[in-house]
Amino acid sequence: MYQKLILVGRLGRDPEMRFTPTGQAVTSFSVATDRQYTDQSGKPVKETVWFRITAWGKLAETCNNFLQKGKLVLIEGRLTVDAKTGGPRTWVGQDGQPRASYEVTANTVKFLSQKSEGAGESGAEEEMDIAPSEDIPF
Repeated sequence: MYQKLILVGRLGRDPEMRFTPTGQAVTSFSVATDRQYTDQSGKPVKETVWFRITAWGKLAETCNNFLQKGKLVLIEGRLTVDAKTGGPRTWVGQDGQPRASYEVTANTVKFLSQKSEGAGESGAEEEMDIAPSEDIPF
């Protein structure tokens, strides 16, 4: 069996890197994907879905060094399900409303933003932009 999830979206916050007790790097960040359509009444609708991304090892270090809030990325990975439910991780928020989190373990992260896009500018990021536009799967 095999699953592969491909997402293209923008970072909702700067990455956060930490280390496991054995010294392996782990970086987490959120990515928002947007979809726009017109409903039956002709009203435009914009739908945003958030994903929590986790990268490990060298990929974690690269993501932490070069990604910033607002940057456009392509993520290839696998959906990580809640062991108890087999679905997204669920909880009740501080406001009492039910919440769910779609969590993805990244295998590949391609930086799609140009040097001047997103929250900051980094000359090194331009060198790390390894995803030519023809690689985008749509």
